[in-house]
Amino acid sequence: MQVSMREFKSHLAQYVSQAQSGQLIELTSHRKVVARLAGVLPVDGSPVSRLLAAGAASWQGGKPEGARLVLQQKGTLVSKMVLDDRG
Repeated sequence: MQVSMREFKSHLAQYVSQAQSGQLIELTSHRKVVARLAGVLPVDGSPVSRLLAAGAASWQGGKPEGARLVLQQKGTLVSKMVLDDRG
């Protein structure tokens, strides 16, 4: 939705409320878009919540697939291999 600056200033609370509900507001000056107003999704601030809110990650509520994997010490330690390789 495009709104002139004058109209936006006159009905600021109304347009901010619309932006919070998901509507994209484009502000115009002399019939040219000069700014866009978009609402911000509430997140609790944790890094995982931010990834989920941005759509960069998804979660269905279960444990991660790798959670059942149990590592056991077998063979040569990587640290020993690195030291041996360095000579």
